[in-house]
Formats: sequence, structure tokens, C-alpha cells
Amino acid sequence: MNKPSYLTQEGAEKLRQEFEYLKGPARDDLAKRLRLAIQQGDLSENADYISAKEEQGFLEGRIVELTSILTNIVIIDESGSKKEKVDVGTKVTIQEDDFPEETYFLVGPQEANPSKGRISHNSPIGEALLGHKVGDLVEAVTPSGPIKLKIIRIE
Repeated sequence: MNKPSYLTQEGAEKLRQEFEYLKGPARDDLAKRLRLAIQQGDLSENADYISAKEEQGFLEGRIVELTSILTNIVIIDESGSKKEKVDVGTKVTIQEDDFPEETYFLVGPQEANPSKGRISHNSPIGEALLGHKVGDLVEAVTPSGPIKLKIIRIE
């Protein structure tokens, strides 16, 4: 059984739209390109055919990936209701030593974008924070070594 895919409502909708586009117009365009390339003759040295076949592999792989994600969606509650512990869908403010506070929104890996303040619950920091409360000190084992974080706020 596949793991659940934690997504915001907006993220789920974007993936559904991408899925529909890939299954419909993108597949149709690629099929036309393949037909044209096949009509050109010798496929062994036909760059258009080789390129289209490679693209078809990527497209079909992404469709399979999206199928898996979309069949196991858990929509993240973004209602802003008070939460006692860090969980997927919470906004958490943390501080490392004397560095400035940083606020992150815990999301699934498909929507993670650390530069926009969205980290995956599967990331080292996300995993370390899960289940903890305001005031807790947690240690995250990152690629550059362990770091200690204090949870300042949970929203």
C-alpha cells in the first residue's frame, strides 16, 4: 500500500490539473509527433523519433507517479485552528541558538519549497519537529550535522 500524500487543497488541484493535461493534450501531441517521426522512415537514425520516445517515457512515468499520489491524498487542514503539537499542516516558528527565528509550514514532499517557507514533514527538520510542543528543544540530524532547535510558536 502506498503512503499517504499530504497536500494542501491548492496543491492537490494543481496536481490534478497536471494529471489531466498529461493524460489528454500532452499525450495526444506526443502521439502526433511519434506518427510523424515514424512516417519519415528509418527509425534507427531518426532523431525526432528517438527524442519523442524518450519524452514518452518521461510523460508516462510522471502519469504513473501522479496516479499514485492522487489515489492516496490526505488534504492538509489549513483552517488555522489552534494546534498543541507540530503536525503536517501546522505553521511552526523555530529558533536555532542565537540565530533569528524562522517560520515554516509543514507540508508533504510534493509541495515542499524551503525558500518559500514550506518544508516537508519527511525532511530532517520536519521529522524532528513532528509531535513536539511549544518550548520543546529538538535535535534535527541534517546533512551538515545535527542542529538543536527550540519551538517558539505553533499556528
